[in-house]
Amino acid sequence: MAGLEARSFDSPDETRTPPNTRVDVVKLGGVTAARLTLQPGWRWSEAVKPTAGTDSCQALHVGAVISGQLHVKHEDGTEGDVHAGDAYVAEPGHDAWVVGDMPVVALEFSSAESYAKG
Repeated sequence: MAGLEARSFDSPDETRTPPNTRVDVVKLGGVTAARLTLQPGWRWSEAVKPTAGTDSCQALHVGAVISGQLHVKHEDGTEGDVHAGDAYVAEPGHDAWVVGDMPVVALEFSSAESYAKG
């Protein structure tokens, strides 16, 4: 049976707010999506690490950056930037931080259910 379900991130099912972080979560049937808003100065190891309780982010991230720039550095030393308009996959075992003075807004799918959840 065909169908359509649409939800606004402006009326989320849940909002998580670690320091300098806002995660708006919407549930669509069996799928969860999140809009991340990361303020300038945000760094995973400072904002989310205390909630996660791990030395690095262990989430698999699949998403797309709407605005801003994010730098991701993996434990194995590989690193790179994702910019507005980029789709990305970031494997577990990384730190990340906002580059510059513009917030990063990204849509996430694989980690949406659990990211930054205490």
